[in-house]
Amino acid sequence: MRCVKAAIGTAIIGLTLKSIPENELMTRIIEQFFDYFSRVTGIMMEQRILGALAIMALFAILAILVDFFVHRIVNYISKKSKVEIDNTFIGSIHRPAWIMILLIGALMSVLWLNLDQRSSFILIAILKTLLILVGAIGLGRLMKSICHQWWVKRRQGQQIIHMFENVGRVLVLLAAVALLLLVWKIEISPLLASAGIVGLAVALAARDTLANFFGGINIFLDKPFTTGDYIILESGERGEVVDIGVRSTLIRTRDDEQISIPNSIVANTKIINESAPEPRYRVRIKVGVAYHSNLEQVESALLKVADSNQSISHDPEARVRFRAFGDSSLEFELLCWAKTPADRGRVIHELNSAIFKEFKKKNISIPFPQRDVYMHPLQTDTVDPSEGV
Repeated sequence: MRCVKAAIGTAIIGLTLKSIPENELMTRIIEQFFDYFSRVTGIMMEQRILGALAIMALFAILAILVDFFVHRIVNYISKKSKVEIDNTFIGSIHRPAWIMILLIGALMSVLWLNLDQRSSFILIAILKTLLILVGAIGLGRLMKSICHQWWVKRRQGQQIIHMFENVGRVLVLLAAVALLLLVWKIEISPLLASAGIVGLAVALAARDTLANFFGGINIFLDKPFTTGDYIILESGERGEVVDIGVRSTLIRTRDDEQISIPNSIVANTKIINESAPEPRYRVRIKVGVAYHSNLEQVESALLKVADSNQSISHDPEARVRFRAFGDSSLEFELLCWAKTPADRGRVIHELNSAIFKEFKKKNISIPFPQRDVYMHPLQTDTVDPSEGV
């Protein structure tokens, strides 16, 4: 959102520039400046050329001081603070600020010259146009730098970052064009009415696209997951987030299949993020042992297997719980954490294999259901033939 909000600055600058000759407060400030300038320098309003040159020299000195301050002192502070956004801000506004100060000096010089109305209007409009263009270029560079730093920091949603950057540029461009029309006193009411009608028609025609667009913005701002996280959606899809785009989110499943889910659905569904708040996965291994087994020996064997696996996190430590008395076994459960959700299947396989080998080495029996079948001879009644006579 910083990229979009930066565009508001252009409107503020432009509205201020437009109001220099007309706005009563600004006119009063300019008059006070000229009065103070005359008293300090001894140059009267009648000395137009000399006064204009002196004003330009004054603002040139001011520009040099600002350049020194921005380039030296603030740069030193930003290096001490180790905040990347400071360097980004300084690098983006350095040259535009220096040029704008000179242009403001030229504007004040033109006002001092007190030319005829037509000449004054043209010169002031030209200087305002240059100010607006320089300000728009500076804001565009600032937004690009901020968006780049934001993407480098988050490493997600590159398409959305570029989208913010492009939207910000369009807003700056539209604001600059509107301000230029105001500066040159061109009526913009019909243009605004037409733009409103066109915007309404586009919104109705692209309703689903806009829903996915704003869904992507919600995902980007709320951050329920980031690129590289393993998530489970309420509908059952599970996998690694490959990319968060403007229209959809891409998920790669364990079967190496790629699923594209519209952002409007993702933003309005229940999501289980297996990689948050820590990028690890809880592993539960249930195993039953014979009733005659040594409980301490069983617990020690399970912990030994967990500690010897390099893919198991030791913070928190693995632990063993005696869960229940089963029909034919004592039910134990090994609880540990795989370092990443991607290792879940492999870790479970390695733990199961290691537990079987460790139990076999320590003669710990793993019972299994058995059935004894007893065979009885079938007895049949025999009839004596003599009894029938």
